[in-house]
Amino acid sequence: MRARPLFIPTYFTLAGNIGPFDAITISPHSLAERACAAAQAGYGGFGFGHQDIAHLLATIGAAEVNAILNDNGLAVREVEVLTDWFASGDRRAASDRQRREMLHAAAAIGARHIKVAGDLTLPYVSRDATIEAFAILCDEAAEVGTAVTIELFPPSSIATLETGRAIVEGAGRSNGGLLLDIWHMVRGGITMEAIAALPPGIVTHVELDDGPLSQQGDFLEETINDRLPPGAGAFPIADFLQALDKCSYEGPFGVEILSHAFRAMTPAEAARQSLAHLDTLFP
Repeated sequence: MRARPLFIPTYFTLAGNIGPFDAITISPHSLAERACAAAQAGYGGFGFGHQDIAHLLATIGAAEVNAILNDNGLAVREVEVLTDWFASGDRRAASDRQRREMLHAAAAIGARHIKVAGDLTLPYVSRDATIEAFAILCDEAAEVGTAVTIELFPPSSIATLETGRAIVEGAGRSNGGLLLDIWHMVRGGITMEAIAALPPGIVTHVELDDGPLSQQGDFLEETINDRLPPGAGAFPIADFLQALDKCSYEGPFGVEILSHAFRAMTPAEAARQSLAHLDTLFP
């Protein structure tokens, strides 16, 4: 049993009745309500979606955002998720607009990291081009005092440990690393042994959730609608934690629940339910 780490509710865990592919992903709940719910449930950090934090900074301002987070003891912050940072043309132009907003937000709230994802559009951008783009992104993030963590995602161009490691090591930036979500490890067939064999420092963030061991229906539908709180399903979370110990991960843990059930809950109930089963995993 490892010591209980600091937990961060990822954005959609407490955001309410919105989904990751909605056109508008601003939470219908106030930041004060969500932050209070997170703190009372036992969280020590807070996750923001790109549209939500941009909206908050434009409406209540950075000073108020930070005051709400600080008053609730939510010291570790993250911003998600940037796509197409390696692309060209119109895709890259749209990504660059979002990139500027996310880096500005990260600086304004003192974010630990921003989350990024690989290419979902075939043909994929080459690995060499992706490495170069990641190095540039990490340099820009360093200028505002934050890090960049790549979330491995099975249907994307960065789906495996080998690919993710090649990009991070190829870029060679100290503020760049990998995000391992147990959902994508299980669904992507990534073994705990392979995680345990990673070099120290390359995993810079981790996310927990749960579900059945075998995929139930369409991968994407299950991924965004049917996740369970960690400890409530059949995922080998204890083995995952042991693998992370072996590769010397000591950072915070995000809790990412994307589900119809959680979207129908109040932030207070979602926060309580998201952590309700962790006592079996952490002392």
